[in-house]
Amino acid sequence: MINSILIANRGEIACRVIKTANKMGVRTIAIYSEADVNALHVKMADEAHLIGAAPVNESYLKADEIIALALKVGAQAIHPGYGFLSENAEFSQKCADAGVKFIGPSAHAIKSMGLKDAAKLLMQDANVPIVPGYIGDNQAEAHLAAQAEKIGYPVMIKAVAGGGGKGMRRVDKKTNFLDALNAAKREAKAAFGNDIVLIEKFILSPRHIEIQVFGDQHGEAVYLFERDCSLQRRHQKVVEEAPAPGMTLEVRKAMGEAAVRAAKAVNYEGAGTVEFIVDGSAGLKIDGFWFMEMNTRLQVEHPVTEAITGQDLVEWQIKVASGEALPKTQDELSINGHAVEVRVYAEDAEHDFLPSIGKVFAFNVPQSSGIRVDTGIEAGDEISPYYDPMIAKIISHAPSRKQALANLAKTLRATVIAGVKINISFLRDLLEDPEFIAEDFDTGFIERFFEKSKEAENMAPISAMAAVMLIEKNLSTSSNQAWDRSDVFDMAQGTNGRTSIMDVMINNQSHQGQYIIDATGVHPAVTSENILTLINGKPHDYIVDQGKSYQIDARIYDDSGQSEAGGQVTSPMPGCLFKLNVALGDEVAEGDVLAIVEAMKMEHNLVAEISGIITNLSVSVGEQVVEGQLILSIE
Repeated sequence: MINSILIANRGEIACRVIKTANKMGVRTIAIYSEADVNALHVKMADEAHLIGAAPVNESYLKADEIIALALKVGAQAIHPGYGFLSENAEFSQKCADAGVKFIGPSAHAIKSMGLKDAAKLLMQDANVPIVPGYIGDNQAEAHLAAQAEKIGYPVMIKAVAGGGGKGMRRVDKKTNFLDALNAAKREAKAAFGNDIVLIEKFILSPRHIEIQVFGDQHGEAVYLFERDCSLQRRHQKVVEEAPAPGMTLEVRKAMGEAAVRAAKAVNYEGAGTVEFIVDGSAGLKIDGFWFMEMNTRLQVEHPVTEAITGQDLVEWQIKVASGEALPKTQDELSINGHAVEVRVYAEDAEHDFLPSIGKVFAFNVPQSSGIRVDTGIEAGDEISPYYDPMIAKIISHAPSRKQALANLAKTLRATVIAGVKINISFLRDLLEDPEFIAEDFDTGFIERFFEKSKEAENMAPISAMAAVMLIEKNLSTSSNQAWDRSDVFDMAQGTNGRTSIMDVMINNQSHQGQYIIDATGVHPAVTSENILTLINGKPHDYIVDQGKSYQIDARIYDDSGQSEAGGQVTSPMPGCLFKLNVALGDEVAEGDVLAIVEAMKMEHNLVAEISGIITNLSVSVGEQVVEGQLILSIE
C-alpha cells in the first residue's frame, strides 16, 4: 500500500485528498505558491513546501520541480487532483520515468482521450455513439465554415485540447461563425497551447449526463452510475446531481456499459468520467446519447457519486494505484437516495458572473445531517486573482430528490460568507425554481432562468429611518469606492446641488439566515433597532441576508456629469489587458468590443456604451489592471 503522497494541487481538492489519506494512515505532502502560504491545505498536510510564485506557470505547473520535490521528501506517489497537471500526459510519463506513482491513468490513456478529435475516432471504433460533426486536420477558416454549413446550424466549436468550457463557442447562424471561430481558437491557444478545433452538431434541448468509471491495473473496470450536470454557465458546471432525473434502468445500463467500453479501449486505470450529450426533448432513450469526451481524472462533482454509492473514490484511487483490485464489482454497487452539489464561486452573479477577489471576513456553512462541505478556505483567507474562483462545494444527500434540493436550499439560506461577492443566492434560487424541481431543464436552463429572474427582481425590505440616519451620519464622508450592489435601496436627498446616495439593505424582520459582520464578528438577527449600533461605516461591514452578502457604503457624488456616462471605460475586475482593439483617434460605435481583459482563466469583453472618438488610452496590452482602473476614454 502507498504510504506517502505528494498532492500536486491546492484548495478544496487538496484538502479533500488529505482527509482520506489521513483516514488511511497515509502521509501527505502539500505544495504551495507564494499566494497560498497561509492556505488551509498547507495547514492540513503533514508537511508543506513552497513551489514558486503565485502565477500557476511559476508554481503548480512546474512539473519537473514537483517530481524532484517528491523524490526529495520520499513521496511514493503524486496525486494531481483536478485541473493543473491532472490530465497532462507528459507529467504522467515523467512520474513513471522517475519511479513515482502517478495516481491516475497512464500517459497513453491521457493522450488518447486528451484530444477530442482523436478520442471521438477511438470511441467510434469501440462502438460508443458519437455526435455528428467534423474532425480533421484542415483548419482553414473557409473549410471549417463550409463544414459547419454542411452539418447544419446550430453547431458547437470545440478546442480539441479543451476542457472546462475553454475554447468552446455555440454558433446559431452563418454570419457569426468566423468571429466565434477566432475567439475559440484564441482562447484555446492561450489555455492549452493548441488552437485546433472540431465542429459538432448542437443538440437542441441537450442534457449533460456523465458516467463515473473506474479501472484497475488488472484490466477490470466498473461504472458507478451517472451524474446529471446539465445546469451550466459558460460551459462550466454549476449544479450537479446523482442519479440523473428521469433515468431508466435500461438507459443507465446502456450508458454505463458504453462508458466501460470507452475505458477499456485505453486500458484505463483509476477514476475517470465519460461525458455524454443527451437528447432531452422527449425523455431519456437508449438511442439518444452521444459521447462528448472523457475526463481522465477525478471530477469536481465526485461527492454526489460518493453520497449515493457510499464509496470513497479517493480511497479507491489510492488502493488502485497501489496495485489492488477494484474494491467492488459491478454487481456489488447500488444507488441509495439522491445527492445534489452546488459550486460556490467568488463571483458576482448579478453582473455577468465577474470574478471577485479580496479577504473573506466570514465563512460559515451550517452543518446538519446529509450536508457535506468541501472547501479550501476559512475566515481570514484571501481570494486571489491567480486561481479558479470556486471556493467551496456544498453537497446534500437525502432519500429523495425533492428533499435533497430543499435541504440544500435551506443550508444556503443560513450560509454566511462575506468579504467577496458570491453566487449563493443565485444557487438557492436555482434549487427552488419550480421548473427545475419538476425536472424540466436542459443545458440552456441557467441562461433562461437568469433572464427570467432579472425581469422578476424585487427590491429587498428596508427600514427607511435607519437609512436616513446612516445617510446623515455619513453625509460629510466622501468615498471614491463604488461597489456594485444588487437588491439595494437607493435614497436620495438634495444638498446644495449634490446628491447623497445611501446604498444599504436592511430587513425589518429578524429570522434565520440574516446576519451582520463587522470588526467584532458575526451577529445574527439583524433588525432596524440594532443595525446602527453594529455598522460603523468601515469597508469591512457587511449584511448577509439569506446567503447574499451586501457591503455597506455611504457615498456622496456629484450628479452633474451624468451626460458623460459610458465615456470612461474601466476594468470590471482585476486581471490582465489581453487585447486592445482600438487606437487613439479611432471612431467607435455603441456596442463595439474595445478591449479584452483576462482574469481567472476567462476572457471578458469591454464594450462601448456610447459612440464617439477614442481620446485616451491609459493601459497597454499585457499590463495588469485593478478593478475600476481606467482603460480608455470615449468623447
